[in-house]
Amino acid sequence: MWSNRYREAGEAYLFGTEPNRFLAHRVELLQDGSTALSVADGEGRNSVWLAHQGLEVTAIEISAVAVEKARRLAKGQQVEVNFLQADMLAPAWPPVELHNAFDWVVGIFIQFVGPEWRERQFDVMKQLTRPGGRILLQGYTPKQLEYKTGGPSAVENLYTEEILRDAFAGWDIEELVEYEEDVAEGSAHKGRSALIGLVARKPT
Repeated sequence: MWSNRYREAGEAYLFGTEPNRFLAHRVELLQDGSTALSVADGEGRNSVWLAHQGLEVTAIEISAVAVEKARRLAKGQQVEVNFLQADMLAPAWPPVELHNAFDWVVGIFIQFVGPEWRERQFDVMKQLTRPGGRILLQGYTPKQLEYKTGGPSAVENLYTEEILRDAFAGWDIEELVEYEEDVAEGSAHKGRSALIGLVARKPT
């Protein structure tokens, strides 16, 4: 499904080439660390931006079409990103060498799974984060279904503060903010949106 969507966009980038705003507004915080991993990275807009900030960046994406477009974006902007085509929900993933490997693990609009897979998704992200490292998430809240400007149509896929506090119990939640703003991220995310952002630090 995702490869078809990225392919149908042609030379255009479905979610644009600029970084997610919640991520970009934490640029100073991101300097606290040297390695970052972007999960479900899509066409590379966030991983490429992270590389521009001087971080050593790895990006994971299931769609071969998206990875190829991301490689072109990185080459065109003359930055280095280690792109991996992989299914983060696959059994025995992540490989051992990626456990506790990253100062930052970033998930931007990764709400393509329902509650039955969300715990697994978050557990993988936690495994990738080094002790003292952080996870940064941006997602939609249930109110997004009223706006219909992007994101999943299934309410159970969307985040609430309670869901994220429960998911990261035992972690230091440094920021958890629910808000609305106008989003302009390519043709797929455009218009008034109901958003939630999280920054959580893994215990040492």
